[in-house]
Order: sequence, then structure tokens, then C-alpha cells
Amino acid sequence: MGQGTPGGMGRQGLPGERKQDGDKKDKKFEPAAPPSRVGRRQRKQKGPEAAARLPTVTPLTKCKLRLLKLERIKDYLLMEEEFVASQERLKPHEDKNEEDRSKVDDLRGSPMSVGNLEELIDENHAIVSSSVGPEYYVSILSFVDKDQLEPGCAILMHNKVLSVVGLLQDEVDPMVSVMKVEKAPLESYADIGGLDAQIQEIKEAVELPLTHPELYEDIGIKPPKGVILYGEPGTGKTLLAKAVANSTSATFLRVVGSELIQKYLGDGPKLVRELFRVADDLSPSIVFIDEIDAVGTKRYDAHSGGEREIQRTMLELLNQLDGFDSRGDVKVILATNKIESLDPALLRPGRIDRKIEFPLPDIKTRRRIFQIHTSRMTLAEDVNLEEFVMTKDEFSGADIKAICTEAGLLALRERRMKVTHADFKKAKEKVMFKKKEGVPEGLYM
Repeated sequence: MGQGTPGGMGRQGLPGERKQDGDKKDKKFEPAAPPSRVGRRQRKQKGPEAAARLPTVTPLTKCKLRLLKLERIKDYLLMEEEFVASQERLKPHEDKNEEDRSKVDDLRGSPMSVGNLEELIDENHAIVSSSVGPEYYVSILSFVDKDQLEPGCAILMHNKVLSVVGLLQDEVDPMVSVMKVEKAPLESYADIGGLDAQIQEIKEAVELPLTHPELYEDIGIKPPKGVILYGEPGTGKTLLAKAVANSTSATFLRVVGSELIQKYLGDGPKLVRELFRVADDLSPSIVFIDEIDAVGTKRYDAHSGGEREIQRTMLELLNQLDGFDSRGDVKVILATNKIESLDPALLRPGRIDRKIEFPLPDIKTRRRIFQIHTSRMTLAEDVNLEEFVMTKDEFSGADIKAICTEAGLLALRERRMKVTHADFKKAKEKVMFKKKEGVPEGLYM
């Protein structure tokens, strides 16, 4: 028992000894692990670039649409931000411009309507009307001079509330102011060929009552209120009226009958009243109404408002000619080509006392008219005016003037300084052809 290998028991029992033979027998064969990648081995990047580098990502279609939508929203927000900034920058300028504009409007004042004062109710209220609207019950502002307000006067009304804000001092209608002849015409009685009887009658009916009214008082009669000049066109009616305006110192008011026809109801009669009121204020005066047949036609059953308005204008004219007001220093001269179409009430004695006819010129009158129109012309020696004076054609004074003017133009066309007899013959044929035949056939074809 004591024999054996010394130290054998101790070697078997020691825990620190390795079992070399037993370990080699227990360990099995394990194959090597396969490589993680195939190919060349990449070197690992080091440093900040490797830390900041992101992996490459390929976006899908849905992502692209979302990106476009977000970019569009961003652009819109940028525009909105710029608009808000510009508005905040421009707002003080707009406020200043609005303030300046309000100051200018206050200085300039708002437009005011022109109307008539119909009736005064009390010191602070009145009834007013305008030509384009009904009547209104309005207030009178405190700064208006109420002592000058009277029914019928022209007033200024507020554009919105129509209250009375002022009074028009000059009540003369602008159209009546235009009718007044400021500068006397150049025509005189010497420029009228013949018509001696007509000149004598118009002097007795118009001029003599204005210059020597005592003659009519001594003899015990009232002077005529007015005369009417009638006859064919071109016989000198308007020319005689111009001569009257030239020879007298009275105020001359010239009106055309069509001017008395106005657009709105009541404006025509109002214009007639205004005309005679101004004539009365500026008396002695002469009122010459040319083409009276525009408003003085015979009355009939009117079927339209315009015809009824024309008849109302004529009735106001009749009232002014023969009303309660005396027309001592106001004389009326009427002129027309169609006296047969005038209303009998207009032509009766008491309104129009004298009717002066202007016939076509006779031989003596023709000779005088030719002398007047050829007195300043350079005539050749072969001109024989008696041939045109003794002709059987019916000439008016305007036709004779047209013949002389046309003959002068024919001579001027041929660069001649003298008018020959042939020029007068051609001018006569041309004037008479246009008078009888009218426009030559085929002129506008």
C-alpha cells in the first residue's frame, strides 16, 4: 500500500492539474464561420464626415407629391408674409391720402342742386321743386338769408337731403342771356333793296312808339304791341329785323322758335316768362322771334306729351303778349314763312296788330338789289344787269345775292380780276337749276 509512485495520489487529487489527455478526447471539430461579405473589403471611414453622412434614400412617388405640396404651401406663406408687410408699410400713406382727400372735398364742397322755392311754410321750412323731380318739404339752413327768399326764386339745395343751402342772386336764365344781342348787326336800312313800304310800316309799329311815345298819347291811341313779317324765303324778313336792331338804341333780344321747345315739362313756358321778364327789366327792348311757326301752329288734339308741351309753350306766349301786364316799352317782331299754319289766336288784333307781307321783288326792287350787291364788285364793260332785271324768272333777294356771289367765284376760279357777263349767265343758270330742280340727278350715286 505504501508502495507506489510517490506523489501519485497527490497528483490525481490536485485540482490545479490539467487533464491533457481527457480534454483532447472530449473536444469536437467545428468548421470555420463563413465570411460576412464577398468581394473586396472596404475600409471604414473615420472622422466627422462619417458621422454626418446619411444613408441614400430613394423617395417614392407619394413622397414627391407631398414635397411639392409643402413647397407650394411655403411659397404661399412667403407671399402672404410679403403682402402683410407691404400693407403695414403702405397703410400710413393711405390714411394720409384719405385725410388729404377729405380736406380737399371739404374745401371744394359737394355739388348742389338748383331748384325753385314753391312756398314758404315757416321761417325754417319750405316746399321746393326741381325740373326733374316732385316737390319736397325741406328745412332751411340757419345761414341762409331768409329775407330774400320769396316764392318762385331760384335756390340751391343740398344734393342728398335737399335742404335749402343758398340763394341764386342772378335769376336770369343762361339761355336768355345768350339771346341778348350785345353787338349791333352791321346791316342797315340802306342795305335793303326796295321794301320801302315794309320799312315804313315797321318804323311806325316798332321804332316810333319807343322813340316818341308822346305822339300816340296826343292822338289818343295805343301803339301796336307787335308785328309779324311773313312771305317767301329769301325776301328780307330777317334782314329787316337786323336793320331794326342796328338803327335803334333799344335792347334787342333774338330768339329762334325752336329754342322755346325744351326737354322737361314746364321748361318751355318758364323760358317764355323769363324772356319777357328780362325784356321788361331792360326796357325799352325789342323781342324778335324768328321761325315762330315752330311753336305757334294751330291747336289740335295732341297725341303725345311733346305736342302738348309745345301747345303749352304757345299758350304762355299768348298770355305774355296779351296778359294783365302792360307791354308798353316791349315790342315783339315775329317772322315766319307759313303764316297760314299759325294759330288764329296768335294773329288776332291786340296781340299782333300789324301784318307785313314780303312779296317777291318787282323790277324796281330787283334793280336796287343788284346795285347793292354789285356796288363793290369789279365788273367788266360787257356786263348788262338789265338782262337779269327784266327776266321773267322769279327771283328773291337771296337768289340775287347768290347769283352775284357765284359770278364772282367763277371769275376767281379762272384767275380773272373782273366779272364778265358770261359769269353772270352761268351763275344764273346754276342758281335757278338748283332752286327748281333741287339736287342734280345721280349726284350721290
